[in-house]
Amino acid sequence: VQLQAYGGGLVQTGGSLRLSCAASGSTFSGTVMGWFRQAPGKEREFVASITSSGSTNTADSVKGRFTISRDNAKNTMYLQMNMLKPEDTAVYYCAVMGYRLNRPVRNPSFYDYWGQGTLVTVSS
Repeated sequence: VQLQAYGGGLVQTGGSLRLSCAASGSTFSGTVMGWFRQAPGKEREFVASITSSGSTNTADSVKGRFTISRDNAKNTMYLQMNMLKPEDTAVYYCAVMGYRLNRPVRNPSFYDYWGQGTLVTVSS
């Protein structure tokens, strides 16, 4: 199982980016996928999670600005990030749970597979 996250970059405050996470090596039908981020000197934190059927859960810090989605046919998950702020600067990781579940999950310890991360830098 491999996850490839991409789409990060440098953007100004108020700008937008779209992250993608492509999964390969297995089918992820029925599994939960999630985005997490880690800023320098801070712990990894939950950003958003989505079930195979499209149920989502989003962190309060990004709610209304970030939208998680997925295309099951393409085994790909997305994170649309709008109205970016300097405090959104972090390495963003995608993750997948290794078993089926029908509700989003915020706790990173429940995720079995992780991508390598993509850096998002928001300048002020």
